[in-house]
Amino acid sequence: MSFNKIVRRIVSISFTALVFILIVYGLYQLGLNAYIYGYRIFTEPAVTTEAGSDSLVQIKSSMSALDVGELLERKGLIRDKWLFMLQMKFSEYNNQLVSGYYTLNTSMTAQEMLEIMSMANLQEEEQ
Repeated sequence: MSFNKIVRRIVSISFTALVFILIVYGLYQLGLNAYIYGYRIFTEPAVTTEAGSDSLVQIKSSMSALDVGELLERKGLIRDKWLFMLQMKFSEYNNQLVSGYYTLNTSMTAQEMLEIMSMANLQEEEQ
């Protein structure tokens, strides 16, 4: 075997190993981030732990889960609109928000906000 063939073979093996390592690292990071995001769906704390501040929000019947998330993120009530959308989709309050005005606090979790914004549905069902 000539020296050039040996060098090409070593470079080829090194390149293949590097690509393999990068793919494995990318999949690891993707899995880790997916796990962390999935964990946050069910355990995301409130924005503030103390008394917090109140914000008045208006929910319209035409708003999607993402629209509501954008509104709450703009008001500083949640950290991530995409996470809120998933929290809503995986909760018992999916498609149950009632249009109206709500006073929400930064010390509330997304679950508590969803409960308040769908409370009218629960009251109607009880009657």
